[in-house]
Amino acid sequence: PGRAKRLMLSQLFQPLNLQGEAAGEGKAGEPTCRSQKLMLQAGLIHPSSPGCYSYMPPTVRAMEKLIKVMDEEMQAVGGQKLNMPSLSSAELWRASGRWDRMGPELFRLVDRHGKGYCLGPTHEEAVTELVASQSNLSYKQLPLRLYQITRKFRDEPKPRFGLLRSREFYMKDMYTFDSSEEAAHQTYGLVCGAYCSLFNRLGLPFVKVQAATGNIGGTMSHEFQLPADVGEDRLLLCPDGHFAANVETLNKEQTLCPMCKGKLSQTRGIEVGHTFYLGTKYSSVSNAVFCSPDNKPQLAEMGCYGLGVTRILAASIEVLSTEDNIRWPSLIAPYQFCFIPPKKGSKEEKEGAVLMEQMYDDVAEALPHLAGDSVLDDRTQLTIGKRLKDANKLGYPYVIIAGKRVCEDPPVFEIWNQNTGEVLFLTKEGVIELLSKAQVP
Repeated sequence: PGRAKRLMLSQLFQPLNLQGEAAGEGKAGEPTCRSQKLMLQAGLIHPSSPGCYSYMPPTVRAMEKLIKVMDEEMQAVGGQKLNMPSLSSAELWRASGRWDRMGPELFRLVDRHGKGYCLGPTHEEAVTELVASQSNLSYKQLPLRLYQITRKFRDEPKPRFGLLRSREFYMKDMYTFDSSEEAAHQTYGLVCGAYCSLFNRLGLPFVKVQAATGNIGGTMSHEFQLPADVGEDRLLLCPDGHFAANVETLNKEQTLCPMCKGKLSQTRGIEVGHTFYLGTKYSSVSNAVFCSPDNKPQLAEMGCYGLGVTRILAASIEVLSTEDNIRWPSLIAPYQFCFIPPKKGSKEEKEGAVLMEQMYDDVAEALPHLAGDSVLDDRTQLTIGKRLKDANKLGYPYVIIAGKRVCEDPPVFEIWNQNTGEVLFLTKEGVIELLSKAQVP
């Protein structure tokens, strides 16, 4: 209890390599991208084996904030959170036909009793089996909207671009069960709306495009894409926003918008979300039925909805950052505030260091919901300019500096607001008022 302990940058487990090439960035000749380079240099991720990374404490903080926003959006549309095992029985996957269809992308293993399993890349089979095991499910209990946020596994032939295409990643996957096709389409619209709301809250420039159903199946599918040069998907967009599709869904001749006949423009995108209307494709295999109003068993109509958690983190850095400086969606920045005290040996040192620590504590006290969101850059052997440059690279939304004017009466602090690009000079009260605008989930 009592005062929050100040978090010192020198004690943060975030091995910075802001000067040079990032360690383990990729063997010579391997393609890298902006987010991978920036995340490695900022000590946000550390490669452990091809396509697998350790996420450092600041990254976990950003991920936890992102998950909080996802939880809010999923629960707003009636989502209930559960958690299913990563190990999925081969029998389930054989029954749906995907054990063979997924080919070498599945990580497969056999236990000591000779039973086959895969590490789940997705959980349609498992969740349908779970719902099917509820033998007395009534239409009154529908719709069911079940989701989880968990590790997924895919044996990528060529993992690359850091967290954009890895073998082990976090995903939010929701599975819905409705009493009719009409109700399932209503759910589909609701969840797509929640995805739009999520990306708008993060301030990400997304497009929703028509997509192929691929290995998941079903009859209708959309992707949520962030336009980016490094994206692996090719998209065709109507300049007036009437139409957007992944190229793989169109015939080669299509160059005009089917609605307004305007010329479609081509761009590349990073897929960060995917929605599918499945119908009874999986419920018919597992016999996931509910009891209809006239007391007859009826197959549930299903949908599934994915959001790449770790991919959104990397993709947002990819599209918002400059070549040298990370820019987070400010809602999910690992830390909102970086405090920079005077340089050791400067004439402001004695007074400024005390005032800066006091400022740190006052912010924590005045804004308790942001108390864990501050870092004090205690590397006072470095100049303020050098530490400010590093703070820019790391993407803190607000940087508070005890510079030349900290010895005035009253003391004046220099504030860099990364969201607006403004530099302000404020007294303590002004600083607290400005920082109170910072948003966390």
